[in-house]
Amino acid sequence: MSSITVRNLPEETHRALRIRAAMAGRSTEAEVRAILESVARPEVRIKLGSLLAEIGQQAGGVDFETERDKSPTEPMSFE
Repeated sequence: MSSITVRNLPEETHRALRIRAAMAGRSTEAEVRAILESVARPEVRIKLGSLLAEIGQQAGGVDFETERDKSPTEPMSFE
């Protein structure tokens, strides 16, 4: 299992972590692991399609009434 070192952590942040850990009934190290795990690997991941659909809705949605151009296309020429 990997380990990391966090340098220059402000004292107030360390104190807040200790308090949060005590409230959860675990060590400060276990609390930091739980925080990192929840942030780095959330249970509910946003999927790309859902994110793109949301962006599309914010931009005004999609007009499904538009007719698609059904004329045949010409193949590309690399000459």
